[in-house]
Amino acid sequence: MAAGGTRNGGVWDGGLRNIRVWDALVLSAAALSLVGAQVTQETKEVPENQPVDIPCSAYRSAWRDARIEWKFQKGSSLVLFYYAGQLTEPYKDRVVFSVTSIHFNTVTREDTGKYICEVVGDGSQIAKSEVNLIVQVPPSKPVAHVPSSATIGRTAVLRCSESDGSPPPTFRWYRDGMLVPADPKSSLSFRNSSYTLDSATGELTFNPVSAFDTGDYYCEASNNVGMAQRSDTARMEASEVNVGGIVAAVVVLLMLLGLIAFGIWFAYSRGYFQRKP
Repeated sequence: MAAGGTRNGGVWDGGLRNIRVWDALVLSAAALSLVGAQVTQETKEVPENQPVDIPCSAYRSAWRDARIEWKFQKGSSLVLFYYAGQLTEPYKDRVVFSVTSIHFNTVTREDTGKYICEVVGDGSQIAKSEVNLIVQVPPSKPVAHVPSSATIGRTAVLRCSESDGSPPPTFRWYRDGMLVPADPKSSLSFRNSSYTLDSATGELTFNPVSAFDTGDYYCEASNNVGMAQRSDTARMEASEVNVGGIVAAVVVLLMLLGLIAFGIWFAYSRGYFQRKP
């Protein structure tokens, strides 16, 4: 959803419903005409809070009385923002229209998405152009999800999460201040570890955990916009299964069951469970 409107206000809600109704009508009416139409595509990147011009490459100056429509697509949502010679309500104060482009006075991260320009000329000529706009936002401080303890021989997953960066950031992990390489065998410091590292999702999976994996971990998020951001440090201790502790717990449990059984036997022997006449 593009920024600039009152998300919870009646004007926005009513305007959005009208946009979707118009959009459904336009899509159904133009579906057949768009088949076989020439489509051009490009990508533009612009820092947040900066102006940007989005071109309509579909426009042909030779076409007389051309009808121009603009749509904005984000995920599965598709809305009209220029139709019947007018900007729709959320964009009226933010966008300047011309036949060859639209100009945003300033953009926010919510404006990231696909901008579709459709031009219909006389004789049902039609052309379409698309611009994928990426509003650049530096990553915020990521959060490192690190288990405090891990059992040697089992699997442990460390996760790094960040929600603000645009384009989505990539992730790196550090152990005791050293960069965790993508391939543990490429480094003398990590060759005794067995793990996989997904830089896109930020998951560091130890399978299996070894004693060498104990350490202080933090992750870093970067997307070439602004400075890379680091998480807080968290420690993971790798240890063997506590066999002694398990045995002790079993012994205590057996003793407890023995005491309960003795108590029941003693009560029966004293006649506490016999019915009184």
